[in-house]
Amino acid sequence: MSTQVMDKAQEMSHFNVTTGRGSVLTRLGKLTGSEFRLMLRDPGLIFFVAFIPVLLVMIFGLLPSTGNPSEEFGGGRFIDYYLPPVVTMIIGMMALNALTSVLATYRERGILRRLAVTPVRPVALLLAQGIVNLALLTTVTAGVLALAALAFDVPVPRQFFGFVLAFLLCVAAMFAVGLLISALAPNGKAANGIGTMVFFPLAFLAGVWTPGPLMPDVVRKISDFSPLGAGSQAMLRAWEGSFPEPLHLVVLLAYTIGLGFVSSRLFRWE
Repeated sequence: MSTQVMDKAQEMSHFNVTTGRGSVLTRLGKLTGSEFRLMLRDPGLIFFVAFIPVLLVMIFGLLPSTGNPSEEFGGGRFIDYYLPPVVTMIIGMMALNALTSVLATYRERGILRRLAVTPVRPVALLLAQGIVNLALLTTVTAGVLALAALAFDVPVPRQFFGFVLAFLLCVAAMFAVGLLISALAPNGKAANGIGTMVFFPLAFLAGVWTPGPLMPDVVRKISDFSPLGAGSQAMLRAWEGSFPEPLHLVVLLAYTIGLGFVSSRLFRWE
């Protein structure tokens, strides 16, 4: 299918859903379903988000140096400490690549402007996008954790409520970062490029290349105040059986509220 045909089908899908009859919740549900179907038309995105985390878990689970107990980790294994950075990497890819480019592209193509004249306002599209992206990254995260547990005997988070709280706050903080990029980027390609540039330093601070226990103290202190770093450390604490430190939760909440407010003021619908 050509790009022009896909663009037209995309616009018609949004228009038909948002001009249909029913309550606001009904139209929101239909819009979310429409966004989900549009996401399925891009299997490359789903493959990219799922393939890299699975590949990393397989590599570090099979290597003797990272899959066996080590003194550097107090008798634990590298793979046991690597799951929180992998989870934050999934969150980062969804927020900084998938969410940003889609919203900026919708504005570039005038889809948001067209939605403004329908019963469902453009803000409903933001909510639908958030639901779809959250559902996908939750599914991928659950799959990665299941793979690690079944194939390499990686324990599940011992403080499950703390892990879920840290996960959701990290998602909210990174979605706020993604919305800010979408607000500032002139088009979809620019949003994707900016998101990629932002992803790598944040992923480094999250421990994707150097897990927290191996980080120098200075770098670890800096990572405590980055969204993915705070999320990774909070989830690691929950994995070990302790409730996340208040500092990390406050940092994630501050990013969510602060950047969410700024992006709402800067976001342009057309």
